[in-house]
Amino acid sequence: MGSALSKARLVLHALSQLSETYDLLNERLHASPGLPIPNPTLPFWTVPATVLPTQPSELPAYADIVIIGSGITGTSVAYNLLKRETGLKIVVLEAREVCSGATGRNGGHVNPPLYHDYEELKDKHGERVARIMVAFRRAHLPEVQRIATEEGILERSQCRETEHLDVFTCPKAFAEAKENLAKWRAAMPTESSSFRSYEREEAIKSARLQKFHLSDEVLGCIVNSGGAMHPYRFVTSLLAKLLTRHPDSLQVHERTPCTAVTSGADQNGLYTVTTPRGAIRTPHVVHATNAWASHLLPALRMKISAARSSMSAQRPGRALSASTRDGGRSFVFYTGQTGYDYLTQLLPSSSTDEDGDGDGGRELMFGGGWARACDDGLPEIGVSDDGVVNHASQSYLAGALPQYFGLENWGPEAESGAGGKPEPGPGGVRWGVGRTKAQWCGILGISADMLPWVGRVPEKIAGRPAPRGEVRPAPNKGTSDEKEEGEVKAHLAAPGEWVSAGYTGEGMVHAWLSGKALAHMLLDKDDEIRDWFPDILRVSEKRYKEANIENLIKRFM
Repeated sequence: MGSALSKARLVLHALSQLSETYDLLNERLHASPGLPIPNPTLPFWTVPATVLPTQPSELPAYADIVIIGSGITGTSVAYNLLKRETGLKIVVLEAREVCSGATGRNGGHVNPPLYHDYEELKDKHGERVARIMVAFRRAHLPEVQRIATEEGILERSQCRETEHLDVFTCPKAFAEAKENLAKWRAAMPTESSSFRSYEREEAIKSARLQKFHLSDEVLGCIVNSGGAMHPYRFVTSLLAKLLTRHPDSLQVHERTPCTAVTSGADQNGLYTVTTPRGAIRTPHVVHATNAWASHLLPALRMKISAARSSMSAQRPGRALSASTRDGGRSFVFYTGQTGYDYLTQLLPSSSTDEDGDGDGGRELMFGGGWARACDDGLPEIGVSDDGVVNHASQSYLAGALPQYFGLENWGPEAESGAGGKPEPGPGGVRWGVGRTKAQWCGILGISADMLPWVGRVPEKIAGRPAPRGEVRPAPNKGTSDEKEEGEVKAHLAAPGEWVSAGYTGEGMVHAWLSGKALAHMLLDKDDEIRDWFPDILRVSEKRYKEANIENLIKRFM
């Protein structure tokens, strides 16, 4: 009897804990992410900061397009708009410093999920859509490489192809990956021709394949062509060039959060975008804020949810070059069926030691530990505070790499290039002197249906009517470039709000071309993107109704 009562108490206690966990998660998911906090953790990527051309001290009263967010999405929208229409008046608003959100905090990967979810996409959306989605993701690396080359920032942005390894220590995850790869190979043999799967004996023990230099605990790996880049330098270098090239068309205002977007019959056919520094009237508002999108679009709170993720910059072990090829390889490590860790490496510094510690580059940019970052039994879903790191996940990241590569392959620990006592870097920053130089966190935008939300925001979802006034091209007025409120020299789509957000941790293989597609939509040139932009990413009331937050919970819990 006593044993039965004890078991009953245990069951009731477990049910109580589950109920509390559900209630906490439900509360987080329904809450606004708020505005980005003013004092976030410092990402290694952002030191030294890029200096942009000086901007006007006051906001303009009017802009043809207001872009909220200065990461890779907002920069892509501005870049691709000005490629086609140099006469537009565009204002980019950033709540903190430029590129201080997820783009400046991620892992630097440009490695698209291909075999990983092809079968799932095909079953849900059909083979044609799945193929378009694969092509869309694969197109990102060549696109950013092309732009970096054309703009003369290839070396600075470190946009490059890598040999990419998906590394598995979990037998179930490896078996599922091999099954998915086989199905994708059968469906798309050309696109999958560079993918190779290696069992443990091949990947670890074979003398011919010792080039991988992984831990003996590894069960196998899938190898293919991947990519990496310095996301902060790519974005900020482009913004600096755009501001220099288009001083009369583009303004970027840092430390200018958007606190409200309103519309109505009394606003002369325009939105009013409100900030602490004043308001801007505009026919078009672009929400390029990813995890923070639902702050201004409350209806998205159960469709795009914030999730905090951990990142670090670490000094490589002295023998690790054979494993990483000094930035020539990128890695994703799968230790289970939920979550993963990811690694890129900065290229060796060719000239100056920009971060000021004498290491000469080659930092390991290592992130993940997400499933281990649990609070009250929950991973950090619904958390939008990037001002503090998670102790559990950062402790894990600080010790995981030698285990993934093996102690022999890792070698002796490296010391700071300045003899263990680095001089203060730019802005007085002092990095850690041990293996870990820097720790920070970033906020992901997790989509309820695991796909980004891109396109015009329907009025029912925006929660406010689009301006009804028709904005037409204005006639040229002599040689002046000045515009009256409501006059647009370029032809634009009907006034409205637009969004590109919810990349679910895969922003580098979705964001740039999503921003480019959004630019085409704004220019009323949808017909030009039909062949390459996946329609399943568009925002629609039908998709909104079908996107179920429970699918997200099942995926990550």
